[in-house]
Amino acid sequence: MAGGEPRVIGVGEGGRIEPHWLGATLADALRFDTSHAMLLHAGVDLGQFDLALVLTQAWLCERESRPCGRCAGCRQVRARTHPDHRVIVPDAMRLAFGWLVEDDPLLRAGAKPSREIRVEQIRDAIEWTQRSAGSQRGRALVIHPADALNLSAANALLKTLEEPPGRLRIVLTGTDPERLLPTLRSRVQRVRLAAPQRDAALAWLVEQGVQQGDALLAAAAGSPPGALELAREGIDAAALAALPAQVARGDATALVGRPVPRVVDLLLKLAHDAMAHAVGAPPRYFDATALARPAPLDALQRWRAELMRVARHDEHPWNAGLLVEALVTKGARCWAAPDGPRPARARHSLHSTG
Repeated sequence: MAGGEPRVIGVGEGGRIEPHWLGATLADALRFDTSHAMLLHAGVDLGQFDLALVLTQAWLCERESRPCGRCAGCRQVRARTHPDHRVIVPDAMRLAFGWLVEDDPLLRAGAKPSREIRVEQIRDAIEWTQRSAGSQRGRALVIHPADALNLSAANALLKTLEEPPGRLRIVLTGTDPERLLPTLRSRVQRVRLAAPQRDAALAWLVEQGVQQGDALLAAAAGSPPGALELAREGIDAAALAALPAQVARGDATALVGRPVPRVVDLLLKLAHDAMAHAVGAPPRYFDATALARPAPLDALQRWRAELMRVARHDEHPWNAGLLVEALVTKGARCWAAPDGPRPARARHSLHSTG
């Protein structure tokens, strides 16, 4: 979830779970009800955060073993006012969600919100867990995403994961368990989210007001929430269809003004598909008919390496406009020569074998 108010906080009146494909995974997670710590994960965003909130709502529900959506506990979790429920997210996500309090440090001029979960946040949560719970249902702590825990924060969490005080239960979310510390992975019960069927994903997007969701779903690597984010950012099927040709001719107009992480993500996906196209493999993110003619594979690899370098440092205070122009220009050079000439070193090697 890149930004904006979360799609759903728990379960609404009548117990409807949204997105609806989370119901089966919720049932699986509730089977591990004796586990005090869980990791909800999937390769892409399938609603891990949504499911974590639904699961903790079930733990704190005052009527049923599933979230009823009607009791005081369910309503308080939805409103983020339950005294025995806490959610930890990076500061950048708190800012995007509007989860700020009076005199919040993020309201100060020049404050830069972190995209990591800081050790101070974990220590504050640990202190909270050691207080007495207000209800017999215990306490629930959500950490989203666990991938954002920095090393100090992850180490600070280990003892609480191993020996949770009282009736504390913890749920973490993530996309790749292997990115977490082995000592952290060993202390949690893993539950993998099942991806919805394509028709179900497209139907959900229509419910959210997104038409022609096929292209958005592909560009989001099959993630319905990811496709919804693209739509909310004003990226539609026509924009995605036009992007490969625009990059091939060095036109960055459609990308300038967008956040650097989004631009780099789209260009990396385009580089992936262009490399697949160069070796005769099918594309994954863009329609094959939208791709420019094949470009030299080695040039595409160099472009992808540059994109990866920027992706690793996307919090750097870049001049965003100049950076986007430069990345598109470097991409256009891959298609600059009509016949995709070989590098000079390769031509020399052929001549020397004369």
